[in-house]
Amino acid sequence: MSLVEIIVLNKEDAIMAEANGADRLELVSAIGEGGLTPSYGIIKTVVNSVDIPVMVMVRPHSCSFTYLKNEWSAMKDDIKMIKELGAAGIVFGALTEHGTLDFEFLSMVLEECKGLSVTFHRAIDETNPLGLYQSLIGSSFHVDRILTSGGNPTAIEGISTLKEMIQQSKQSAHYPIIMPGSGLSLDNIEFVHKELRASEYHFGSAVRMGGSFQNQIEGNKIKQLKELLT
Repeated sequence: MSLVEIIVLNKEDAIMAEANGADRLELVSAIGEGGLTPSYGIIKTVVNSVDIPVMVMVRPHSCSFTYLKNEWSAMKDDIKMIKELGAAGIVFGALTEHGTLDFEFLSMVLEECKGLSVTFHRAIDETNPLGLYQSLIGSSFHVDRILTSGGNPTAIEGISTLKEMIQQSKQSAHYPIIMPGSGLSLDNIEFVHKELRASEYHFGSAVRMGGSFQNQIEGNKIKQLKELLT
């Protein structure tokens, strides 16, 4: 059975997702901007309302995935807060101006995140995800998983790249898990899973009424996804 991760925005989302079979949550704010770091109060109430792991977005702005050194202080404080509040980990991604992995920034994040799980998010899709994945597994830095759509707007469009990334990820237990996300839904997950056999999948608006983050989560959709991925 594949793990199902659900994007949540608040306590109500979290409770609904867990009650209907979600295995893990990704907590974000400002979903219209691609997701930013939630507030202290939101993180605290969500973490305290569920028993399943909560991964918290660490992203101070939506301008880009390139960060300046003077932005590190605030991000470091956010990571400390996330750890203190009992979240399972963070969701983060950083690129250089040239579209390569920002290993300098990543090293600072990983040092601060000791004891936390780390997901490298879809910043990897901004350039060459397969190449960036290869550079990551060839480095001394380790993240637990990579959320990616294979360098395309949706996972369906990036399925060939995702397949190659997943094949590489299975070559070593130390390699980051590849977690497909973006555009996955009840309508396409059977096809995607047949093609990829990924161990984890990421869902957002597809589990909400009308397919919109403006509406609440429909628990039955999560249950159906779990059945299809059994």
